[in-house]
Amino acid sequence: ARHRPDARLIGVTIQAMADSRGIDLILGAKRDPVFGTVILTGLGGTAAEIMNDRSLGFPPLNERLTRRMLESLRCWPLLRGYRGAAPVDLDRLIETIMRVSYLVADYPEIRELDINPLRVDPNGVLALDARIAVTANSTVHPSRPYAHLALRPYPDELQRHAVLNDGIPVRLRPIRPEDEPMWMDLLGSCSRESIYMRFRYMFHWESHTVASRYCYIDYDREIAIVAELDDEDGRRRLAGVGRLVCDPEMETGEYAVLIADRWQNRGLGGILTDFCMDIAQRWGLKHVVAQTTSDNARMINLFKNRQFEFDRETSGELLDVRKPIDSTPTA
Repeated sequence: ARHRPDARLIGVTIQAMADSRGIDLILGAKRDPVFGTVILTGLGGTAAEIMNDRSLGFPPLNERLTRRMLESLRCWPLLRGYRGAAPVDLDRLIETIMRVSYLVADYPEIRELDINPLRVDPNGVLALDARIAVTANSTVHPSRPYAHLALRPYPDELQRHAVLNDGIPVRLRPIRPEDEPMWMDLLGSCSRESIYMRFRYMFHWESHTVASRYCYIDYDREIAIVAELDDEDGRRRLAGVGRLVCDPEMETGEYAVLIADRWQNRGLGGILTDFCMDIAQRWGLKHVVAQTTSDNARMINLFKNRQFEFDRETSGELLDVRKPIDSTPTA
């Protein structure tokens, strides 16, 4: 009453005293001026500064990245169970860290977040103390809603359904790292001619190193839209992929598309191209460029039907095409 006479008291929150058993961790996040929001976990409690057992990661985290952060800690053997002690509830701990990473990813207003101690034992996880600092002037650009993160989260909003010319439904979505086996199968089902038409040389794709370049992408300035469908045997397969890679200034995007031989001549190339052009407009690009060979009649017709401009000065078998994009970004 003396310090805040204008305060309106609503009530009091009372919690049971926490069990002293368990391991005290720290879980926090902070906005770094260079790397954006980073998340921290490690040994917490009163000995947090003394032990200095910590691990950093970039939100949002998935299960594998979270587990890798925990495994890098010196206290990892304690979490797993040491000298007959029961292991802590790792599943709930991993879930907690992931959910906090989603929180700071979805709310750029959070400048700092600290949960210390975060007590974990075989029965679950309990936050004993927490602090959140927010900033009121955090603005979000409609075309870059995750600009406060070093790594853009998976763009769930870029998903839609489509139907091929013969009535077969397909799912269009951004590629995921775990799509690598299906990406391998897609290229394995393509003829040498289709591979050459897409990459303009005999592309050797049969390695994880090569596949990771095409499946593990930076969603902030690159997108690969895959066309996924269920085959006759019930397996999920990729029928094609359209890829748009932007320059650092986010002014020009380079487009390419690959359709498996079995699914060609069904309108899928046009569906993927139209979707990627929509994304280019959403990102506020000025131009989309592409390159094809002079004997690739299907791609030439596709580009002509979508008002791509052909470069008359291009010599040899390669053709450069360009399409101006409405520079007004959409949400």
